[in-house]
Amino acid sequence: MLDKLQAIKERREEVGKLITDPEVIADMKRYVRLSKEYKDLGPIVEMHKQYKNVLDNIKSSKEILATEKDEEFREMAKGELDELVGKKEKLDEEIKIMLIPKDPEDEKNAVMEIRAGTGGNEAGIFAGDLYRMYTKFCESKRWKTELVDYTEAPQGGFKEVIFNVEGEEVYGLLKYESGVHRVQRVPKTETQGRVHTSAASVVVLPEADEFDVQLKDEDIRRDEFCSSGPGGQSVNTTYSAIRLTHIPTGIVVSCQDQKSKLKNLEKATSVLRARIYELELRKRHEIEAAKRKTMVSTGDRSAKIRTYNWQQGRVTDHRIGLTLYNLEGIINGDIEEFMESLRVAENAEKLKSGMEEVRE
Repeated sequence: MLDKLQAIKERREEVGKLITDPEVIADMKRYVRLSKEYKDLGPIVEMHKQYKNVLDNIKSSKEILATEKDEEFREMAKGELDELVGKKEKLDEEIKIMLIPKDPEDEKNAVMEIRAGTGGNEAGIFAGDLYRMYTKFCESKRWKTELVDYTEAPQGGFKEVIFNVEGEEVYGLLKYESGVHRVQRVPKTETQGRVHTSAASVVVLPEADEFDVQLKDEDIRRDEFCSSGPGGQSVNTTYSAIRLTHIPTGIVVSCQDQKSKLKNLEKATSVLRARIYELELRKRHEIEAAKRKTMVSTGDRSAKIRTYNWQQGRVTDHRIGLTLYNLEGIINGDIEEFMESLRVAENAEKLKSGMEEVRE
């Protein structure tokens, strides 16, 4: 453990020198990557100081016990040693988690897409419920949300809604939400009180910048059209809405932001870049998940991940078997317990996988 921490300390010192090198500064892509690495290694280097200090104090306490004859001093040293050993064990566990390779995407902003699935009008209403749930959660985290595009459903809610989320470690938490969400409740249109099951799919994409995906003009077909929905005559009669088609992949992105053609183009380009980036990212996640045989996968969009049962007031996450009887709070954005539990489960799988690799 100490050797690993020392190696990380030396690497941070090396990176610290590199980011002051004029050649590195001139290479913006490399400079950004190294600056991020320097920042990420900071907490581990700080933990190394704490850990080394605890080990030194344990050594001193053991030396006192081995040489000291005074019983009062020995009792004090023994009490201190017991406390230090407990602190070391706690630090051992914290450091193991910190040394798990961090997903470089976790600190990125995210693009979220919610689409109504099976269940007709009720699925659209549920997609609207999910959109509200996520925007409320983002408000609680002080994250910024920005609507990109949407298609309203006939009875309320959405057939599809796409929005951006900006903040600290956004993708690292929201990535666990990708998959199929089911709702079990009596729809407003049901006259006989029967419970229906409907579904909506959620896709969370890490925001990709120009360093991640370089778009060529010749690979993109751009169409302009009139926005639909609320906004007034200037919106609905002006060709401000944008549709981008990425010819090599066939990915199509639309954006209608009420007035500004330029802003629509920026948003559509951002979503297009994120979707292209996610194609490769999904392949990587599927390979890693298969290798770890993990129960927590962020790669399979078709996986049923969570059920919201209105009659029983419960929400169940099927990946980790966690059921919470707080449906009203959850649908109003109180979903962090699910995310944190999923993150703990994934870290446990990574630790287990790492130990198995060491034994092999």
